[in-house]
Amino acid sequence: MIILLLVLSVLAGVFLGKYFGNRSALAKNLLILSAGFLITICLNEVFPQVYDSKDHNIGIWVIAGVLLQMLLENLTKGFEHGHFHHHSEGKNILPVALMIGMFIHAFLEGIPLANEQVLSPYLSGILFHNLPISFILGAFLVQKGKFSTASWLIISVFAFASPLGLLLGKYFNPDLEVYFLALVGGIFLHISSVIIFEGSNNHNIDWKKVGLVVLGILLAMAGHLFHHH
Repeated sequence: MIILLLVLSVLAGVFLGKYFGNRSALAKNLLILSAGFLITICLNEVFPQVYDSKDHNIGIWVIAGVLLQMLLENLTKGFEHGHFHHHSEGKNILPVALMIGMFIHAFLEGIPLANEQVLSPYLSGILFHNLPISFILGAFLVQKGKFSTASWLIISVFAFASPLGLLLGKYFNPDLEVYFLALVGGIFLHISSVIIFEGSNNHNIDWKKVGLVVLGILLAMAGHLFHHH
């Protein structure tokens, strides 16, 4: 069930990207919304679980996640934050590097899902986060209105990365799960903060952005409250 949701969230995003890909504002707004959602999931769900563990050095793993994401961005060139340019830089992003970066990222996100319930907030965070990224991916891969075989390959790799992490996660020692959760928490924290704190021109307050972030936070909070009752 979870695997189906993961794959569907990617496909839904990809197809939205295919048909609305020229509306980059839509992708940007989705990203900002998902960033508000993600950072709330991080602070409400992921971190309390992480810091609940008996390991006093668990914070190192969160920091490792932040650093790992910085390294991954060297491969993906900030794709997760909606930095993609069709013409000028499209040639420089080697799909291979992009695929590896996106795969590692999605694969790691999947590992802590091994023991989660279907409608867990953590899962909703990933699904929510998958949509804009897949949207960008779809918009990026579409050529002359359709996907090539190579595009489908990239889409499948990304769609099945988290499920693969989930399946492998089932074989790991359950005591390790919290470390992966900490790592992913760091990754989420980095991505959402970059999206939220990315400077607007002259550092003016972008009210629309603030509104979208707040909306994302409220959605996550609603899920949080619903989940605990």
